[in-house]
Amino acid sequence: MNTITFNKYPLYFLSFLTIFAMSISSYEIEEVVVKADWREANVLEQDSSSIVLDKKALQKEPVKHFESLSYLIPNLNFAASDSRARYFQIRGIGERSGYQGTPNTSVAFLIDDVDYSGQGGIATTFDIDQIEVYRGPQGSRIGANALAGLIYIKTKDPTENFEGTSELMFGNYGTRSAGIAFGGPINENKNIKYRLALRKDYSDGFRKNIYLNKSDTSKKDELTARLKLDWEISESSKLKLLISDIDMDDPADIWTIDGSLNTLSDRPGMDSQKTKTYGVKYYKNFKLFELQSLSSFTDTGVIFSYDADWGNPDSHAPYTYDYFSETFRNRQSFNHELRLVSNESFKILNKSTEWVLGINSLKLKEGNDRYDDGAYGDPSDPYGPYLSNDYFSSIYSSKNIAIFGNFDLFLSDDLQLSIGARKENWKSKYNDINDESFNPSNSMNGGKLSLTKFLDDKATIFAILSKGYKQGGFNTGLGLDGEDIINNLIYDPEFLTNYEIGANFLDSDKDASFSIVVFYSDREDQQVLISQQVDPTDPNTFSYLTQNAAEGRNFGLESSINFRLNESLNFYANLGLLRTKILSWESRDDLEGRSQAHAPNKSYSFGLNYSLKDNSILSINIVGKDEFYYSDSHNNKSNSYYLLNADYEYLFKNWSLQIWAKNIFNEYYSVRGFYFGNEAPDFEDTLYRRHGDPRQFGISAKYNFD
Repeated sequence: MNTITFNKYPLYFLSFLTIFAMSISSYEIEEVVVKADWREANVLEQDSSSIVLDKKALQKEPVKHFESLSYLIPNLNFAASDSRARYFQIRGIGERSGYQGTPNTSVAFLIDDVDYSGQGGIATTFDIDQIEVYRGPQGSRIGANALAGLIYIKTKDPTENFEGTSELMFGNYGTRSAGIAFGGPINENKNIKYRLALRKDYSDGFRKNIYLNKSDTSKKDELTARLKLDWEISESSKLKLLISDIDMDDPADIWTIDGSLNTLSDRPGMDSQKTKTYGVKYYKNFKLFELQSLSSFTDTGVIFSYDADWGNPDSHAPYTYDYFSETFRNRQSFNHELRLVSNESFKILNKSTEWVLGINSLKLKEGNDRYDDGAYGDPSDPYGPYLSNDYFSSIYSSKNIAIFGNFDLFLSDDLQLSIGARKENWKSKYNDINDESFNPSNSMNGGKLSLTKFLDDKATIFAILSKGYKQGGFNTGLGLDGEDIINNLIYDPEFLTNYEIGANFLDSDKDASFSIVVFYSDREDQQVLISQQVDPTDPNTFSYLTQNAAEGRNFGLESSINFRLNESLNFYANLGLLRTKILSWESRDDLEGRSQAHAPNKSYSFGLNYSLKDNSILSINIVGKDEFYYSDSHNNKSNSYYLLNADYEYLFKNWSLQIWAKNIFNEYYSVRGFYFGNEAPDFEDTLYRRHGDPRQFGISAKYNFD
């Protein structure tokens, strides 16, 4: 296995780039406005660790999915067991799967203020304005879904004048994409505007099924359709409508015994998701505040299936070993948030004050129908093969009600105190065909206290104490009884207390920005997931148990720098350092002091944008991660890795032509690891790795019109 570690080559390459830059930066660094909070604000006003990917960074990424962009963000990781990454981890905190049990996420995922937490697979990124990632608990802003942080995607709004963009892209592995987005005013007085975005992405996928002799059993076949309407009803009120339809028709023939890209499955699986979304926002200005009403409804259908034995009759011969699992999942959610947001004229004790008061309601209903079948036979057993068929159905519903508030008070012209609080109640119901029925509930509190010092109009320093929470839940299908059921059936909420100090600097005149944050977090009643295979000869018999470890500890540093060295060259670097520990887990003392899963000690990205001429740009970047534990169920680790990417862009009038390559050195790296026995007849526990994306290259053509 050819793995190049962080310790040597990337540092040499970074030194070269830096020396090269000093002797000879292209993008003008503009003022960054963050949009995920209750009101838009300059990035200098942020009192927590955040990173923003602007329109330029998004347009340069040829693969229009958040998974590809996530490598740029330090201390952000993802778990991709099958097709697209649905689950993300921030600072080592976050789910890695969602096979069964309570839908319960640690990283909030919002697109245009619609909550898609736990459904990150639909995060296509065509016609996007910017992406904001907030690291650390967002206890007052989001609540139960944002224990670790928030990922916020802002799509492009309708514009005052007609404009549009289009794109064609072709690459290896049968990759081809086409997209168009356009919009503007509908009528002459421009009080009604629209934006329509359509995108089709296709790829054969990176794997070849050598048993079926097919190259598309892990294909990506994805459609994004989005319509936005803005209506300026009057000078003091406006209405925003959103309709979107995302169809991810992605087979999932991913896992192999040898960790290669050549699969052997005779019954390839599926990892498809179709989500329809309807959103309504209404804004009404009054003298002292603005009324904001945000409502959304989502309807999601998921087909999740897999060839559990990863093989075929020939590969398992002389044994009969053939298992398959298929789950049909439907999730509906309705979310409504009502806010009162102060305007600039509001004052307390003659001091400038900004405040927010609001109430949020989130209703969720999810149904799962799972079908498992299998056969196992040993040629020495005259009674075999043994057949199995199993059907399981469950219905889950929940309701979250929260009240929240935030007050920003300027103690002086350059010193701001911010206080936020949120109280949330969660109630749920669950029942299944095995007569298991639960209705747990929790009441949780979170918030923040921060102090921000404005050194001048270019720099700030801040300190923040914040507390986040994540609701509890229950375990299903454990097959336990007596005291074991009492101890393992229900698990409690988890709480995270976070301490940060940081600084932000932005000088638009010199095209330079810098930020650094040091953080320390205490996890109380940390929720930890472990899995166990009940029958070693049946890969469909895994049980999943979530327990509360006594505590955990996470601390580290995040820093970003971006500056223009001269008229031609722009340099940027992002670094995340992370240390985590599992502490005082009585039932698993073997994990005492060990790092938490999917929490690499280092993650980084850095690169150059070099303007060769006025109309051409060469970009090079390196992204990488340190090794990390795959799971809390075993002690196997990934290898550290780095990936080199590059693209050349030529601009001509309204046209843009881009030649690009990702993972240029074709490095092997893994993004997920399972440890169990899946090879007859001994079924010896073995580490199986999920191969990350290999080398990709292609060409993109874009045309902007008005």
